[in-house]
Amino acid sequence: MFWNKKKYDLIAIGDTVTDAFIRLKEAHINTNPSTDTSEICMKFADKIPYEFVEVCPAVGNSANAAVSVARLGLNVAMMTDVGDDQNGNEAITRFKEEKIATELVHRHSNFKTNYHYVLWFEAERTILIKHEKYPYILPKFSEPKWIYFSSLGEHSLPFHKEIEQYLEAHPNVKLAFSPNTFQIKWTNDILGIYKNTEIFSCNVEEAGRILKIESIDIPTLAKGIHALGPKTVLITDGPKGAYASNGTDIWFMPIYPDIKAPYERTGAGDAFFSTFIGAVIHGKSIEEALTWAPINSMAVAQEIGAQKGLLSKEKLLEYLKNAPADYKPRKI
Repeated sequence: MFWNKKKYDLIAIGDTVTDAFIRLKEAHINTNPSTDTSEICMKFADKIPYEFVEVCPAVGNSANAAVSVARLGLNVAMMTDVGDDQNGNEAITRFKEEKIATELVHRHSNFKTNYHYVLWFEAERTILIKHEKYPYILPKFSEPKWIYFSSLGEHSLPFHKEIEQYLEAHPNVKLAFSPNTFQIKWTNDILGIYKNTEIFSCNVEEAGRILKIESIDIPTLAKGIHALGPKTVLITDGPKGAYASNGTDIWFMPIYPDIKAPYERTGAGDAFFSTFIGAVIHGKSIEEALTWAPINSMAVAQEIGAQKGLLSKEKLLEYLKNAPADYKPRKI
């Protein structure tokens, strides 16, 4: 692959997918109090009515982050793999519409673009995933200020070593890392990624799985993640709020009040982390970045999909200006 010499504020690396949202009508939720887990249930071997389907191209953890940071007015490129098909065409077109550079998008002949099905019931979703087995290659490119790294398929472990080697050779590049399901399973195999991470993000449950502990105590979880290498650790806890640790202090940040009941929450976590990173690139402190991040999470949950609700910097700052008096971080 060619050497791209253009400089970016952020390069987002991760799988891109097309999401088909299927709005369910007839389903119910079974919750197991002993394990605090829930299951979505429908009639077996029957015809299940649905309300509608909405297809969202060019999504995925890193793609969502790229759109988020680009809308905050920063210079962003997407490094991803797509198939040589209509969904791949749509993904590249979508990135260009968001002013995201596509020079690092790798199109593969004889491959499909990742396609996921989102079973959407009430305000939550269950996602049926399938990652294509792309031959991942790290191209040559000029140093960005930041790399945002997230979801890749279960066959991508060797590619993580390439990224680790790149970070070791380019210490001025800062890494924002938010692991997906497979990356969480590989924690011991990708310690080099953790070692080179500037800012890390996951939710409470994921932190416990990474550390292989059952504790939900935030200081315990933050200390454990810091021990793996990240300098700043973000831990989200859904509607309860979020936490940020610099290794010395921990701040709690409440959610931004919903302007109306959430419609669909896909991408709220991506919006939080990417907006935090965007604020940091804009020169904001941890405490200031914490006031930006929940606003985009709130806005995303008002729309279908992970990107439609993402705000411009100007609109986000307008929400911040009108925030309640108690909307501020506090040390715990």
